[in-house]
Amino acid sequence: MNNIASLWSKPPKNLVISNQEVHIWRIFIDIDSPIIKTYLPILSIDEQEKANRFCFPNDRNRFITVRSILRRIIGYYIEKNPRELNFDFNQYGKPFLSRNSSTTAIKFNVSHSHEIALIAVTQDFDIGVDVEYIHTNFDFEGIVEKFFSVNEKNVWRSLPSYHKVEAFFNCWTRKEAYMKAKGKGLSLPLNEFDVSFKPGEPASLLNTAWDEKTVTNWSIEEIKPAYGYAGALAVEASNLDMKFWQWSDNYFL
Repeated sequence: MNNIASLWSKPPKNLVISNQEVHIWRIFIDIDSPIIKTYLPILSIDEQEKANRFCFPNDRNRFITVRSILRRIIGYYIEKNPRELNFDFNQYGKPFLSRNSSTTAIKFNVSHSHEIALIAVTQDFDIGVDVEYIHTNFDFEGIVEKFFSVNEKNVWRSLPSYHKVEAFFNCWTRKEAYMKAKGKGLSLPLNEFDVSFKPGEPASLLNTAWDEKTVTNWSIEEIKPAYGYAGALAVEASNLDMKFWQWSDNYFL
């Protein structure tokens, strides 16, 4: 996974997803692209209204871009017009494809940061994905103290300073991906489960405060979205084949 450019490839024609695969799509977000005006009609009325409520054009364009591409990707997998898809939300705000949109068991999750978005798709398994732009102009120690578990705090503080930024974003993206896969929002305390995050260490869920048996049911994987970004995937399954696709606007037209 060291060569990030070669990791992400163009999907084949007649792309399908099996029940033993996870497809991860990488999207480069160009908030100034003139093509964004063609994205808006793909959205539902509710989504268009939400887009118009954003105070800043950059946030508005980012939302329109990611949501419209999500519709095109999911629409392709279930063979339905992207405009006809309906999304519902669980009580914690996690979106899912409504039953009146498809009987196909497609599950997905979305994350975006700065100029990159990731969309992860499976057939049958709960899934979460997170991407973060790596920067250092914030209070690392304060976040570690508030959101890391006791074991994670000890590990992070034992690391040499030159590893701490990478380790922090490894930990944060893995915890976020797992929380998003569980679909319970902040009702699932970040400091009550442990993930591995030392640089060079395989990603994994180590333990949880609520049920040790759940650890063996989950896989956490590191994702390399691009240089300067960290990413992670969590899925309630093991030994799935991960496919990494680079989005282009000429797909699925």
